[in-house]
Amino acid sequence: MSRSDVLVVSATAAEAAHVTSEFEVVVTGIGKVSAAVTVAAALGRHQGELPLVVNIGTAGALHVVHEGIFVPSAVINHDISSAAIRAVGHEVLDEVALPDGDGSVLATGDAFVSDADVRDLLAQRADLVDMEGFAVAQACAHVGARCRLVKCVSDLADDSALDWPSRIDSCARQLAKWLVNEL
Repeated sequence: MSRSDVLVVSATAAEAAHVTSEFEVVVTGIGKVSAAVTVAAALGRHQGELPLVVNIGTAGALHVVHEGIFVPSAVINHDISSAAIRAVGHEVLDEVALPDGDGSVLATGDAFVSDADVRDLLAQRADLVDMEGFAVAQACAHVGARCRLVKCVSDLADDSALDWPSRIDSCARQLAKWLVNEL
């Protein structure tokens, strides 16, 4: 695979600041709606075979032992009322399996997790939390594009998350290094 066959997706320009010019980069903005719409539009502009979409970004660790880079094998939409929607007779997609992952699970939601109690509840279902991964994966699945999520732990999804801006550059460097070394 050529690096020109890869679409790097990031929520913020800061998270993609060190990605080399060999890669096409799309910045979505923060949150699931922005991520889904932007990725769908970007994929719609591609002619022929769709690129591999690699969503890079920061994530909160839901377990204190987690640090560094993760490539989740599954992503869940943690802030949708799946059980209630199913109870009224409708199916809802709330999990996407991802090939070539490391076995970890990413939880995606539109709420910035900075509360240890919320973190501990999410930790029963996942290893990491972010705000875009599920939307990127779902947009890719919808059109048949291959997708990988690559997340760098920036905080412990507690009050340390409020220091997120000071940790972005370090994570951005690690994510760019991963892209060069793994793709």
